[in-house]
Amino acid sequence: MRPELSADTARTSRSALLALRDVHTHIGAYHILHGVDLVVPRGQLTMLLGRNGAGKTTTLRTIMGLWHPSEGSVEFDGRPIGELATPQIAALGIAYVPETMGIFSDLTVKENMLLAARSAKRAEQMDTARLEWIFKLFPAVEKFWNHPAGKLSGGQKQMLAVSRAIVEPRELLIIDEPSKGLAPAIINNMIDAFAELKRSGVTILLVEQNIHFAERLGDTVAVMDNGRVVHAGGMAEFAADEALQQSLLGLAL
Repeated sequence: MRPELSADTARTSRSALLALRDVHTHIGAYHILHGVDLVVPRGQLTMLLGRNGAGKTTTLRTIMGLWHPSEGSVEFDGRPIGELATPQIAALGIAYVPETMGIFSDLTVKENMLLAARSAKRAEQMDTARLEWIFKLFPAVEKFWNHPAGKLSGGQKQMLAVSRAIVEPRELLIIDEPSKGLAPAIINNMIDAFAELKRSGVTILLVEQNIHFAERLGDTVAVMDNGRVVHAGGMAEFAADEALQQSLLGLAL
């Protein structure tokens, strides 16, 4: 059964930067997504919540073309992208930070950043003003610029992963559980950084298990269960409804 959309959600669907409509994804013989409907409004931060195994990561990987939908449509800025290859999707201005972060441990922080800066062949060719902005968001990136990425702490690696995703301007940033395993002080730093990214106009889709993180940052929220979106609406409205949280997530904000 499709989730009932609030009036706010119906309005945001008309200004969506990203929209999934009745998306089904199979991985081998397994049917993982069972008709996902998801709207990510332009310029906002959308939280994708749900219990473990609900289909959140599969949804992100389907958006990025790592798996292709067997049914339904994925549209970015009104353009169908469901059949595109991952490099083509990235070239449209979409960056993805997986739960594993995907950094190259044997390379330095600088070398990791340079690999992501497709318009630069040498570090000196990277956008200096943009790097300075990133360094303000994540000072550890500048501090450990010439250090091997594999020597960084978990929080520092996460900062590098996000920095690499935004080393060039992106329209949409997709991130899978950025606060997982991080200390509270690092989580607060990440919250401040994502708030600044949102103010800069970047649209963000975020999978997150840290409820404090979700409540502070989210504009809109979608909750998944068993391969479907079962609730979509405003984050503030969802945060105020403990009964709804308990029924969908088994916990209260």
